[in-house]
Amino acid sequence: MDDRAEGIIKRFSAASVISALKDTPAVMVIGPRQCGKTTLARELIHGERPYLTLDDKTTRLAAQTDPTGMVRDLDRAIIDEVQLAPDLLRAIKESIDNDRRPGRFLLTGSANILTLPKISESLAGRMEIVTLLPLSRAEIRGQRPAFLQNALAGQLAKSAEKMIGADLIRAVLTGGYPEMLDRARPDRRSAWARSYIQAIVQRDVHEIVEIDKLNYVPRLLQVLAHHSAQLTNFTKIGGQVGLDDKTTRAYLGILEQVFLIKRVEPWFNDRLSRLVKTPKLHFLDSGLLAAILGATTERVTANRSIFGPLLETFVMSEIMKQFGWLDDSCTLSHYRDKDKNEVDFVIENAAGDVVGIDVKSAASVSGSDFKGLKKLADATGTAFQLGVVLYDGDLSLPFGDRMYAAPVSCLWGNELQTSPRMYAACPLGSDSSWTETTPRCTLPRPPTIARECEARARYACISDACPCLSEVKRRKPGKRCLRPMASRCQIRLPRIYVELLLVGCN
Repeated sequence: MDDRAEGIIKRFSAASVISALKDTPAVMVIGPRQCGKTTLARELIHGERPYLTLDDKTTRLAAQTDPTGMVRDLDRAIIDEVQLAPDLLRAIKESIDNDRRPGRFLLTGSANILTLPKISESLAGRMEIVTLLPLSRAEIRGQRPAFLQNALAGQLAKSAEKMIGADLIRAVLTGGYPEMLDRARPDRRSAWARSYIQAIVQRDVHEIVEIDKLNYVPRLLQVLAHHSAQLTNFTKIGGQVGLDDKTTRAYLGILEQVFLIKRVEPWFNDRLSRLVKTPKLHFLDSGLLAAILGATTERVTANRSIFGPLLETFVMSEIMKQFGWLDDSCTLSHYRDKDKNEVDFVIENAAGDVVGIDVKSAASVSGSDFKGLKKLADATGTAFQLGVVLYDGDLSLPFGDRMYAAPVSCLWGNELQTSPRMYAACPLGSDSSWTETTPRCTLPRPPTIARECEARARYACISDACPCLSEVKRRKPGKRCLRPMASRCQIRLPRIYVELLLVGCN
């Protein structure tokens, strides 16, 4: 089945562009080539203003030769790939200073233009920047996700669809570029990805920055692909290519500017001294990473260790895409201490609320997988809202206070997670029955007691025949079950279909 619906997929970032055009003189949409920037810009304007693309050699030469003359005659315009003529921004600034009507210029750029050394004018206060990345799973499905806003409020989004095993592998290996999604055959997707990367290296990198050893970049990308989702050791990476530490850092910066890779900075706290302060490296799209690594469905199925970095890249990309749709400002980082406790992604909003996300490519989860998340929760205290281990399964299951194992597809869910509940150690009786298809207490319950049970629920012990069920001791809300078998029950979490909340009703 094709992942895409017929016609043009609605981009959720369009609302941000429309809003900015109403009160800001210039709006720039930045993102990687072929992600849909031009399509978005032209769809929003509907031919109501001139369209100029600097990919056209004649137009680019005119912009580079006489930027002021080009802009002077423009009342409103779309200018595509503006990074190819950096001096054009100075001319746009002068035009805006003379006429500050909102929405005059809609610009696009395939490089993070404000980080480029040739850009002398940032249009500060005159331009708003909207980042557009390749298609997200939520956009492909046509349903706006609620994962991040729910997570920052301490709630887990419901899985949007059943995507496990081969379906998840296929989604990860395809990534989000429209051209990749349009190709049904994996070999054709890989061929497009290789051509795309070659064009970026040979054309875009060369055009936006002077680089002495351009022929080293393809080999550098190969090495970076094998270091994806790992702590960045510039000396080690450069040594494998023949570059020194300083040059390696500079080249990684260039690849980040053209949206091929992203460095995820470490989360830190001034009160904690045992944190590792080294960034991690990720490719921005899992499909491109898969093409560089030569990862196929057959290879991943035979060797799941290949899938881990790819899945982590896929999750990071989905998170980054949702950042642009939030009203809140968020940062993405990773957590690692000197005892090697780590959390793949730490999301923090402007208010200081923290969400931790770990990614596991296996189909099962155990209590030990939450070790890093618990360290992060201890470090952040009341700011910690939610800890989630995303895995290759289809059940959302609690592993303690604000801790969940959840399917990867929760990332693009738009509803809150609700769990079927059954109550033990309850005055209503201990002989409640259940089945896998209807995992609810079948005893009639007075509404008042039912509500109290739900209000007091805190920790789960899941099993179809829990060894400690008959000896459950009442405890205060928020306290773990101290029975020795409780940890064994947690290990069985992903294989069980019945949630048994051990609470004590008064």
